[in-house]
Amino acid sequence: MFSQHKKSHSKSFVKVLTLIASISAVLSPSAIASERVVNIYNWAGQIGSTTIGDFQNATHIKINYDVFDSNEVLEGKLMAGHSGFDVVSPSDSFLARQIQSDIYLPLDKKKLTNWDNLDPNLMKLMQTHDPDNKYAIPYVWMTTGIGYNIDMVKARLGENAPVNSWDLVFNPENMEKLQDCGVAFLDAPTEIFASALQYLGKDPNSTNAKDYTGEAYELLSKVRPYIRYFHSSQYINDLANGDICVILGWSGDILQSRDRANEAGNGVKIGYEIPKEGALVFFDTFAIPKDAEHVDEAHQFLNFILKPEVAAQVTNDVNFASANGVANNQFVKPEIRNDPAVYPPEEVMSKLFTLKVQEPKIERIITRTWTKIKTGK
Repeated sequence: MFSQHKKSHSKSFVKVLTLIASISAVLSPSAIASERVVNIYNWAGQIGSTTIGDFQNATHIKINYDVFDSNEVLEGKLMAGHSGFDVVSPSDSFLARQIQSDIYLPLDKKKLTNWDNLDPNLMKLMQTHDPDNKYAIPYVWMTTGIGYNIDMVKARLGENAPVNSWDLVFNPENMEKLQDCGVAFLDAPTEIFASALQYLGKDPNSTNAKDYTGEAYELLSKVRPYIRYFHSSQYINDLANGDICVILGWSGDILQSRDRANEAGNGVKIGYEIPKEGALVFFDTFAIPKDAEHVDEAHQFLNFILKPEVAAQVTNDVNFASANGVANNQFVKPEIRNDPAVYPPEEVMSKLFTLKVQEPKIERIITRTWTKIKTGK
């Protein structure tokens, strides 16, 4: 009896040891290290509704996903080093400057079997910022323009309100009349100054310091008292809810506001216009930082995004024009593909401009002058 009882305990003890060993193996540093993950830092509101889940299901690679709402925030993390991200989404002009700082890995195009789905014409445009398309893939593209509450603006400025002109937001007389219903600007100094310079008939990529500290500063200072806030994502919900009536913002975000208002059935009618004087067109891209820890997984994510049906879902969900030519031709919904606010017609495209990389001296002047405008000091 005693012998059998001892054997029974011995067997139980062996089972416990086996269980402990298996748990230890699961929790061991080597096992944890082998978990496949990719850490992504993308613009707020700039991913398809099922993109993350679809990728994880297809590859069994876990996504850690975080968002930002300004290039300056992203750049600060990248330039400080050890950001912890494997895939990031700089806009094209910031990408160009960051390439000069040698913070990105060249893409391994052998791992990007869906590369040829990208629109060749857009790829040529991208080469202005990324020669030979070496470091990044263009993800989506959009314009900077004017979003507005149709009824609110009409009530204050009449049927002929200049919604198709920068005059709506840069003329103090118009801004004073719109103040009560709420006007917001992007917190994006480079883009706001470029838009102001375009309105003034100057080079939006001016390298003359006095253009920023002189006429552009004067222009923005005069309308500053009528701007409710500067933010690069808050306006999406505010415009949709009728809490503001005008935004100098990004096309995709404004069209998201329009869709949210329509879905809510709240009676808010939103329009988007690319100013007739000309406006900024830009790409948001995906690139891999040099200190990325999961490079293979990063390439798998990029290759997944390059699938036409995946790229199209992003555009169909968030109204950002796709850089994927096959997606545009085959999978983007016709009502979006034919929306001039998403895909501007040729005569509008001809008046669009891109941002160039500025020398550090001009960048510092832009930053300092922007701070003065925002604080009113």
